[in-house]
Amino acid sequence: TSQVLVNIGNHFDLTSSIFVAPRKGIYSFSFHVVKVYNRQTIQVSLMQNNYPVISAFAGDQDVTREAASNGVLLLMEREDKVHLKLERGNLMGGWKYSTFSGFLVFPL
Repeated sequence: TSQVLVNIGNHFDLTSSIFVAPRKGIYSFSFHVVKVYNRQTIQVSLMQNNYPVISAFAGDQDVTREAASNGVLLLMEREDKVHLKLERGNLMGGWKYSTFSGFLVFPL
């Protein structure tokens, strides 16, 4: 099941899985995605306004579980959108074993 642990201001929409920046500033984002079966490679990208900013890969063919993680600081304008996109591979159980976090570091 998908769940939101903290969402002050409700700027993350669980239905669309998109974060919308409430104001201009520097934001920190990180994600951790688990590939839960072998013989495939996954690639996950963090998208800002539908453009890939950073990616992470998991592709070991001999393990049943492997994690792909990354993080970034982004300059965002008010109403900019951020979400994760599975670019390659499949996630068994969907995003069930994954985390996505973001917060405002410094308002501008």
